[in-house]
Amino acid sequence: MSEPDASQPPAEPLLNTAALRTDEVDATPVPRKQVVSWAFWDWATQPFNSVILTFVFVSLYLVSDSFLPAGVAAQNADGTIECSNAVDAATGYCRGLADLASWYGWVAFAAGILILLLAPVLGQRADAQGNKKKWVIGGTVVLALLQFGLFFVYAEPAFFWVGAAIVALGSVASEIAGVNYNAMLVQVSTPKTIGRVSGLGWGLGYIGGILALVIVVLLNQFEWFGLDVSGGLAYRLIAVGAAVWTIVFALPFVLNVPEAAARLDRPKVGFFESYVVLVGDIVSLYRNHRSTFWFLISSAVYRDGLAGVFAFGGVLAAAAFGFTPNEVIIFGIALNLVAGISTIAAGRLDDRFGARAVIIAALSILIVSALFVFFFHEGGKTVFWIGGIVLSAAVGPAQASSRSLLARVTPHTMQGEVFGLYATTGRAMSFLSPLLWALFIGWFGATYFGILGITIILAIGLGLLLVVKLPKHQRI
Repeated sequence: MSEPDASQPPAEPLLNTAALRTDEVDATPVPRKQVVSWAFWDWATQPFNSVILTFVFVSLYLVSDSFLPAGVAAQNADGTIECSNAVDAATGYCRGLADLASWYGWVAFAAGILILLLAPVLGQRADAQGNKKKWVIGGTVVLALLQFGLFFVYAEPAFFWVGAAIVALGSVASEIAGVNYNAMLVQVSTPKTIGRVSGLGWGLGYIGGILALVIVVLLNQFEWFGLDVSGGLAYRLIAVGAAVWTIVFALPFVLNVPEAAARLDRPKVGFFESYVVLVGDIVSLYRNHRSTFWFLISSAVYRDGLAGVFAFGGVLAAAAFGFTPNEVIIFGIALNLVAGISTIAAGRLDDRFGARAVIIAALSILIVSALFVFFFHEGGKTVFWIGGIVLSAAVGPAQASSRSLLARVTPHTMQGEVFGLYATTGRAMSFLSPLLWALFIGWFGATYFGILGITIILAIGLGLLLVVKLPKHQRI
């Protein structure tokens, strides 16, 4: 992963080097209203990530005994089976739950393929046509509609695939919107503030997730005010609430963030011709901006590990460590609180010490924490709480700094397509964590062994990042 040698033609200046001079990049402060409104999109879409994907709908409902055959679910009618120990893990009940988790992972893999095919081209076309904001809005509307659609996922085995497909398509809509949202980061920040603005978005997202999870806890505490929520109705209503949340809190972005100007230097081509242009962009990126190219590869691996931490965190808590539904949600609240605070704080560390340093430190902490949970899993809930808190404190900074680092090392003329590739490489690699998760559980017969699979992904990603040569951080 070396840089081009001196015999190669000079590359277009990177945003992090010559382009960071104030005479070449506009350093005029961005109106605070625009910055906050941009960041609120993370808040608006966070319930899909925290409530639907991680801590409630998928982990407590979709990958639960609600979707097991009646005879298999009945094996744990008294609630005494604990899938964290080897004996119970071999039961049909625990194996059934593991199968649901594995099947859901394969559906998520299919969603990653769709993102692989669509995200970079759509990002490139939005860049050329000057309609990034329209794609963010369109993806957000589709995401909201799909969350409404989860209301019709009834607690019957036949509806498992319906629910998994809707959630997976929601991931596609969210990611395509996120491609253009991320590409707008440089529009609402200056070289001096890009790290803290990126951290603000992630931080607001986590805090929004806290509030959404608190609402779920309160609804459970008050027993849904006497409403009959049998047959999965509680979870289906939660999905509707997440949809409403998305629509309401996306309005500041819609009303206050201006559309980016069209790129006049980009060719106006048809959809399929855009793939030809994309290949040319990838070749150009490799030849002239090799550090950016290799960072995309390394970040794809470790970001899949980061996604795996949250994707399977709720499943581990419920299936492997015996957390009750309320305990899972409270666990989620604590993790989002810690992640939100650490992410906002890490934004300043990013601007001071550089995004690469923040990412390396965060990944190292994640790997050590995951190994702690694995080797001391017999300590039960206490161990998982300790490990989970430390993990959440590192995940957010790694995510936010990855976004700001990419913005810094991406040529300013390639923001749209490179952020499209960023989403593509990250999400297209989404099969890695589910694959190693399923393989390790299958090989060793216990759910907690899935932790090792995710840890391996994080370690490989960190190793790749360490050998990528990036421009030295310049504090502005």
